[in-house]
Amino acid sequence: MEISSVIESFAALSQETRLEAFRLLVKHEPEGLAAGEIARRLAVPHNTLSAHLAVLARAGWVFSRRQGRSVIYRADLGHVQETIRFLVQDCCAGHPQVCEPLATSLIACSTSQDNVGRDNE
Repeated sequence: MEISSVIESFAALSQETRLEAFRLLVKHEPEGLAAGEIARRLAVPHNTLSAHLAVLARAGWVFSRRQGRSVIYRADLGHVQETIRFLVQDCCAGHPQVCEPLATSLIACSTSQDNVGRDNE
């Protein structure tokens, strides 16, 4: 991952509606949510949300697929993993025990994903 891609990725998340949309999609992995449902849950007009989702998609945070008349959006967890890997690739100066709390927190997050409450349902 190149630094320009990372900068573009973080820039896409640096707006409240986009960050909220991304976090909502993470909560709804792996099924994703229809664009209209995201707009409803975030109380954002459809056309405004569409522009935000396009920014997130260009930056790699989300992807979509057509399902009938709906467009289903999902968080791209591979991009999340790649971005975190980029951030910590030189972590700890050869002392992996220093990064252990970070690794443990990420593992705990992924194993508790099934137990995450689904807000706004």
